[in-house]
Parts: sequence; C-alpha cells; structure tokens
Amino acid sequence: MMRVPSFSNMPVQIGRRSGHATKLPPPMHIVSFGAGHVGHALIALLGRLPCVVQWVDERDELFPDEVPANVQVEATDTPAAIVDEAPPGAYFLVMTHNHALDFSLTERIMRRRDFAYFGLIGSKTKRVKFERRLMDRGVDAERLFEMTCPIGVPGIVDKAPPSIAVAVCAELLQVRTQQVSLADFGSALNAPCIGV
Repeated sequence: MMRVPSFSNMPVQIGRRSGHATKLPPPMHIVSFGAGHVGHALIALLGRLPCVVQWVDERDELFPDEVPANVQVEATDTPAAIVDEAPPGAYFLVMTHNHALDFSLTERIMRRRDFAYFGLIGSKTKRVKFERRLMDRGVDAERLFEMTCPIGVPGIVDKAPPSIAVAVCAELLQVRTQQVSLADFGSALNAPCIGV
C-alpha cells in the first residue's frame, strides 16, 4: 500500500512570501498586422497579457468599437511604415488577408536586425516560397530562421481562430521567458566575482 504524505504536520506561513524575488520583465511591445478573425481572437487574449499592442490594418471598418486598454488601433494605408517606427525588441505578427502585403511586411521586418520575434501566419509551403523570395531580394539565408512560420506552439492542429490565438500567445510567452532567462544568464556572467 502506497502512503500519501500528510500535509497537516507542515508549518503554515500566512502572509509570507519567499525571500527570493522574481524580476518581472518589461511588457512585450507587439505589432500585430491583420484585423481578420485570427487577429480579433488574438487581440482578445493579448488584452489580458503583459504587453502593449499596436494592431494594424488598412481596413478601418474591421476594428471593433472597443479594444482592451493595452491595444492601440492603427488604421493606416501604409502599414509597412509601422514596421520602421516600432521600437527595438518588438514582437511582430503578420496575419493579413493579402499574400502580397504579407510578403512586403515580411521583407521590411527581416531587414531589421533588432526584433525580438517575427511570426508569419501560413503553411510550411508559404514559408518556403517566402524564403526563396527573401533570398532573391538579398536577405541572408542564415537569418531566415528568425522568421517563425507557421506560428504558434507546435502540436495544436485546430485551425479555428481562437485555437490559433492561444497557440500564438503561448509561443510569445515562451519567447519572452527564454529572452528573460538569457538576459539573466548574461547578467550573471557579467557579475563581478568575489573571492573568499
């Protein structure tokens, strides 16, 4: 017979926290292109996460009247200009209704070297086509791994907009956690050594 440990004998600490403080990273700055079904589902989730979002589309009529407080609607005829205005360390998501616009934005984003994440909605076939076109336009083949396509954590096969949104949010949070861990590791490497 297996014995289950009893928690009744364990000391109870009310109102105390661990002495170990967790440093919270700054909010993600997300630039999301596309106000279609997936865009709407994604914004609903991003509105509850530690981020600020620029939600960009050419079609003003697709934006809802109200958006979460951390979301700024950018209805513009020049979405590519938003790429250049984004701060270093931005997270880019391209999910527009138009493959030509997707490619234009992709090329513009890939010319930057300072983004934290770039995700493009689409299939593996779309990725291969875009990679060829990017290389033809001078993007170094060694940098193509910086483009995530398809987007979202692997293993979720449901293509419904809410499912895609959940998978994408999970991936963004994973990337953010990895970057914070790397930054913490780098800080530890650069910390002065104190001899005993």
